[in-house]
Amino acid sequence: MLNEPDQLPLPQPVLGPLTRAAIFLVVTINPETESYEAVRSFCGDLAGLIRAVEFRDIDAGLTCIAAFGSDAWDRLFGNPRPAELHPFREFRSGKRHAIATPGDVLFHIRAGRLDICFELATQIMERIGDAVAIADEVQGFRYFEDRDLIGFVDGTENPRGTLALEAALVGAEDAPFAGGSYVIVQKYLHDMKAWNALSTEAQELIIGRRKLSDIELDDTTKPASAHTALTVIEEDGKEVKILRDNMPFGQPGRGEFGTYFIGYSRNPRVTELMLENMFVGRPPGNYDRLLDFSQPVTGGLFFAPSVTFLEGAGAEQPAAAAIATPPARSDPSSTSSVRNTSLGIGSLKGERHE
Repeated sequence: MLNEPDQLPLPQPVLGPLTRAAIFLVVTINPETESYEAVRSFCGDLAGLIRAVEFRDIDAGLTCIAAFGSDAWDRLFGNPRPAELHPFREFRSGKRHAIATPGDVLFHIRAGRLDICFELATQIMERIGDAVAIADEVQGFRYFEDRDLIGFVDGTENPRGTLALEAALVGAEDAPFAGGSYVIVQKYLHDMKAWNALSTEAQELIIGRRKLSDIELDDTTKPASAHTALTVIEEDGKEVKILRDNMPFGQPGRGEFGTYFIGYSRNPRVTELMLENMFVGRPPGNYDRLLDFSQPVTGGLFFAPSVTFLEGAGAEQPAAAAIATPPARSDPSSTSSVRNTSLGIGSLKGERHE
């Protein structure tokens, strides 16, 4: 079981409510030692910077989550490492490819208005801009009725309350990183002309829900390849969930329409199994037909440590050996590394599997 909430280090606002606007900012750290030192020092100052911008409009509900990729972790923080932190695992089958792209730090900035998100992103880059390079930046917005640009409500099955805490936050199974969360992000681009050429009924069979009412199709109607079927993960007969905060984005003048997927989880293998089911299929070949119309162009796995960890890390130095050489860019593991008869997460009770 997770520790009780009052026993956890202070988490970052992973469990915060959905907002009207967000900025997803992914950066890579320049290879010089000084760049890593600048980013590490900034970790201790981030909470204060957020408070300063937030205070300009308390009602906007500004939050920011900082998360770090596997390759950057050692040089920033040294040991110990989060138990399940590794490079993003690619999945490929036929024309479908869940691609891995560069990224050392993710900033997930969200609020009720885009302008205050923009201000915080600007202040962050003012502080660390010389130490990093932008890998990806997306401005997301909440669309009509919380729908994606493909017309369906997104996030209906998000866990709430205690269930959200259980799904998203690391507990006693990795005590040094309790209160942290694994984050997987992907930027999907949609072929809206091809999607809109489908009938509503065909779209509903692909998603597994009614488009207007958001009611899930019953088991006699919903295909095994439906998106809502393949993203249900069970372990020991119990559904294991993740916490999503997806956002639409786009530039109509460029014909760009997309969804930024972001999923927080206590163990990244849950989200990875969802992706494997979607791209490879369950069983193989029974893939998510939404991928015929939607293609990921980025992919990254990060770990968002607790606020307590970040504030302490800003004043600490990692082991000298970690600072001495830049991290080797690891090749993402193949799909065979996660295809097992079970999740390999011990029902999320804390067992660690290699």
